[in-house]
Amino acid sequence: MVDFNVTTDKSRLDIAEIHRFLVEESYWAAERTLEQTRIAIENSLCFAIFAGKEFAAFGRVVTDKATFAYVGDVFVKVPFRGRGLGKMLIKEMLLHPELQGLRRWILATRDAHSLYRQFGFSDLKFPERWMERPAPNAY
Repeated sequence: MVDFNVTTDKSRLDIAEIHRFLVEESYWAAERTLEQTRIAIENSLCFAIFAGKEFAAFGRVVTDKATFAYVGDVFVKVPFRGRGLGKMLIKEMLLHPELQGLRRWILATRDAHSLYRQFGFSDLKFPERWMERPAPNAY
């Protein structure tokens, strides 16, 4: 049986490997540059799951640690899917001591609604109160 462990230690992250997954296998970050990935990781609270020494899953939280958290770039590498690592990652994010007492957690997803609903995420209650400023040519 494989022993999975979660870490927020950025020194254990292989940014090139994370970037490679994001641009080659995700639908949301195909145009992101390596430098943008590096900056995003540097400015986020990152969570990674390892199977021993092998990198298995990743996600990050953008937050002010007082009022809100945005969950992004969540993925599980193909060989590790179907083992509950997505759930493990989200659970660890929500339980992290620096992220307690936040008023709002938000995220965007095209295909993982059922995962996030298990943790209390729902459609926006008042979507008319939300706006975005898209920059489609940013990358």
